[in-house]
Amino acid sequence: MQASFLRPDQSARGSAGALIRRLEQFATLEEAGHAALERIAGTASSVAARTDLIREGETPNGIFIILDGIACRSKLRRGGARQITAYLIPGDFCDLDLALRPRMDHTISTISTCRVAHLDFPSIQRLAGEAGNLVQTMRRGTLVDDATLREWLLNIGSRSAIQRMAHLFCEMLTRFRAVGLAQGDCYELPISQLDLAETTGLSTVHVNRTLQELRRQGLIEFRSRSLMIRNLAHLQILGEFDPTYLSLRDSVAA
Repeated sequence: MQASFLRPDQSARGSAGALIRRLEQFATLEEAGHAALERIAGTASSVAARTDLIREGETPNGIFIILDGIACRSKLRRGGARQITAYLIPGDFCDLDLALRPRMDHTISTISTCRVAHLDFPSIQRLAGEAGNLVQTMRRGTLVDDATLREWLLNIGSRSAIQRMAHLFCEMLTRFRAVGLAQGDCYELPISQLDLAETTGLSTVHVNRTLQELRRQGLIEFRSRSLMIRNLAHLQILGEFDPTYLSLRDSVAA
């Protein structure tokens, strides 16, 4: 059964712009694909911050598409400690092949207030026949998600604390630029230091010290819920950031 909070929000009429921009990094969508994505966006619901869309162990009944806000994938240890394994920003969606999985092996949660569309598996099958290359293009997006996870594993396993943070901030800027949601080198980042700790495998104290060092070097500045990157070229070098794994049609990182 679809979660009770996922009911169409008639007052939130956002478009599928971010989703279309993300997918068109991989291939030009046909007119039928554009129309299908706008229909999907019209069914979106407003979901409060810190809400689980689906929990580890539950049976998936479709995919979630983030149209506004920021969400994450995560795993919980038995003691309650959490590891964030991916951030989902506008235009992102979960694995199209969840229908093959009897139970979720991770949790998907909102971090900020989000607009979320839900697409059940029969609807995905219909899209494959009705919307040209749309589903194939979405599968390419899923491959990028896999590549991003591998980069995050490298980040946690091999890079220093300041390199991890620098790489993450460069990646998020690149992804927000790709969907038209960055202003220059600035983007909204409504996440806490605890979220960053659970992302980078650091303690909150270490995260705080790392952020202070990045500020001291003149590389970043937080303004309310936004991150301003002051020296992108230096931050990319520090974080060893190469956007190739994001498979963007155009370079948007430089």
